[in-house]
Amino acid sequence: MITKTALVTGAASGLGYELAFLLIKDDYNLVLVDIDAPKLKEVKQFFNKAYKKSTVNILVKDLSQPDVAQEIYNEVKHLAIDVLVNNAGFGLFGTFANTDWKRESEMLHLHVLTTTHLTKLILPAMISRKSGKILNISSLAAFQPGPMMSMYYASKSYILSFSEAIANELKGTGVTVTALCPGPTKTLFQETVSNDCSENKISFNMACPMDVALYGYNAMRKGKTVAIPGAFNKFLSTIPRFISRNMATRIVRNIQEKNRA
Repeated sequence: MITKTALVTGAASGLGYELAFLLIKDDYNLVLVDIDAPKLKEVKQFFNKAYKKSTVNILVKDLSQPDVAQEIYNEVKHLAIDVLVNNAGFGLFGTFANTDWKRESEMLHLHVLTTTHLTKLILPAMISRKSGKILNISSLAAFQPGPMMSMYYASKSYILSFSEAIANELKGTGVTVTALCPGPTKTLFQETVSNDCSENKISFNMACPMDVALYGYNAMRKGKTVAIPGAFNKFLSTIPRFISRNMATRIVRNIQEKNRA
């Protein structure tokens, strides 16, 4: 039997956990990365008991720190990584002038530098094997500017653009890249947006993480470049094509402020 291995970041909960669950059901061995050591150990124990054919390794890493991608790669470079899921992420609510730079810097390192560097390190071996799949978790936020969460929206836009570009470069190599762009999803993300988690909880159009993960997983398996779960979210992603960016930005600002109220 051919052994397949998947590496999933942010795997202790939410979409990362659901994606890891789908992968192990398909007999992948797993390398799970997260900062939350207790939850990561719980996930490993559950998977080891329920899916004894697969091996589960965990790496407790803060993915928002510089050079963490190299640290992860150094621990997995002896493995053939067949699937890379760059899932870990968090948001930060507030006006750019007033938000905390340390936290913003960590978010940029996580969404932009760690995602890019880990992909850079793992991709060459996939190309050499002429086989591999990369799933980058972007967001519906990637399709327009986002006042009150400006850097989150901008960083998710980077992930989408980056994924689309390298997906094009990799045509014919046997390696595919998929950007999953979900709308609001019921995960711990809402609790990490701000210290006062009631400050920006979005209940409208809230999706189930299991459904979002399955949609993204199937899109990745098919080699689809951009995956937007939900008909309403697909519609929302097209709105900036038909109205001015100024108007789109005002609409997002109004939505954010209503959710804060």
